[in-house]
Amino acid sequence: MSGETLLEKLLDGAEVEWVPLGKLGELVRGNGLQKKDFTDFGVPAIHYGQIYTYYQLSTERTKSFVSETLAKTLRKVSKGDVILTNTSEDLDGVVKALVYLGDSQAVTGGHATIFKPSRSVLGKYLAYFTQTSAFLLAKQKYAKGTKVIDVSTTDMSKLKLPIPCPGNRKRSLAIQGEIVRILDGFTELTAELTARKKQYEYCRDQLLRFDDDQVERKTLGEIGEFIRGKRFTKADYADDGVGVIHCGEIYTRYGVHTTHVFSRVRSELAGSLRYAEPNDVVLTDVGETVDEVGKAVAWLGSEKVAIHDHCYAFRHSVNPKFVSYCMQTPSFIKEKGKYVARTKVNTLLINGFSKIAIPLPSLAEQSRIVSILDQFDTLTNSLTEGLPREIELRQKQYEYYRDLLFSFPRPKQAVTRHA
Repeated sequence: MSGETLLEKLLDGAEVEWVPLGKLGELVRGNGLQKKDFTDFGVPAIHYGQIYTYYQLSTERTKSFVSETLAKTLRKVSKGDVILTNTSEDLDGVVKALVYLGDSQAVTGGHATIFKPSRSVLGKYLAYFTQTSAFLLAKQKYAKGTKVIDVSTTDMSKLKLPIPCPGNRKRSLAIQGEIVRILDGFTELTAELTARKKQYEYCRDQLLRFDDDQVERKTLGEIGEFIRGKRFTKADYADDGVGVIHCGEIYTRYGVHTTHVFSRVRSELAGSLRYAEPNDVVLTDVGETVDEVGKAVAWLGSEKVAIHDHCYAFRHSVNPKFVSYCMQTPSFIKEKGKYVARTKVNTLLINGFSKIAIPLPSLAEQSRIVSILDQFDTLTNSLTEGLPREIELRQKQYEYYRDLLFSFPRPKQAVTRHA
């Protein structure tokens, strides 16, 4: 059943009224809460910044707490209330919604408004509507500022929400509830897929974690050497010619290993370039973030490949996939951070990087671990058959049906029909 048909079936001829939030509940501006106020236990607390970074659409538990003394001075959030952000760096983030479903009363602070819904509207119904394209256009009218976008609580109260069957509260809530139920199904599946991806990453890290008495550890400098690439530019690219790996492609196009290249340069440049040999691990020496610096891909092609001057080829006698997988782990990334010069462009200090040690089980054990991780890598990182692709498809499907389920006729288009 299409979204349009489903919406028509849900309405079954009922009219729809677009009602300002100020008439659907009470809006209360938050006050005072700062991140430095957080404690390990106490009264549940939600900072507006966490709504962008930590929470999804709803939550039963808070990430943070504050003392009971401070909580007495802050705005209270009850079960079913919706917290709406007043400020953000962009339009998408402002009036972002979080439904609080916890049994214990919580608190929130400034830059957030608490919407306490009346008995005629479901908080989660409002929260889903705030994600739609129609709502994005509506809130743009009230957004003020450039570097920081702000929508005041007063202006929030003017934003309208479509209320189906406004003359029959029981039926209206049933329609709202069914829309919420359908959209919950999509979001729960996406969340499950995301959790599975994290589970695979956890298994990877466990497989590459050894006690010191289990295996020998050697530094990268002890097991291999680093060969820096030579410069070429995008102006040198050609349809045919020498296969190359550009540092920027390692961030965006390559995974843990590859047998093919995405780019080539003119054949006459062949003598002036430096190359990675088959089984070398190619890594970047610059990046916008510390995580990007030193990002690695094992070159498993049958021929040598030219590398950019912001890349190094790590030549060694270890299983190349094993080395590359080790370089993806949180422990390695944390250690790598010690050897990054943090300037306008983060740069890898290769002499320090070469001092990082990795575990070295037998080659047979390396191959066994790699065979398991290859399966995880396909599931978690393949663009065509893995979880990211599945998550992307589910997200698009969710957004499609969400917008259709909220495609109620606007006031000027509305035609009153009676069931």
